[in-house]
Amino acid sequence: MIIERDGPTCVWCRRAFDDRLVRPTTEHLVPRIKGGPSWLENEVAACRRCNNERGHRTLGEYADECEGLGRNPDVDRIVRALHLLQAAIGERGGQRRARPYIATQLRRLQRRTSIT
Repeated sequence: MIIERDGPTCVWCRRAFDDRLVRPTTEHLVPRIKGGPSWLENEVAACRRCNNERGHRTLGEYADECEGLGRNPDVDRIVRALHLLQAAIGERGGQRRARPYIATQLRRLQRRTSIT
């Protein structure tokens, strides 16, 4: 479902997924430890390497780190996913802890992208 929505590449390094070396995983935009819900809107497709390396770092921190490593994170896709998550929270309610995290990450990431 997420690959159909987001495309067949990692959101962090843009490597194409395959069955051997670049296996897809689901990456939580807002980590569960920071109040992120277990909803499809809170997930994007990432390769196992990038998902494991990110840990609990913020989206902005990890995007900066990826760029420093010569990767090309798809910031537009991350921002679109954050907007979808924000809309889902608006409809469903709750997620009090996730809301400020999303707003902060959107402000930080939107400086780097064409999406507003």
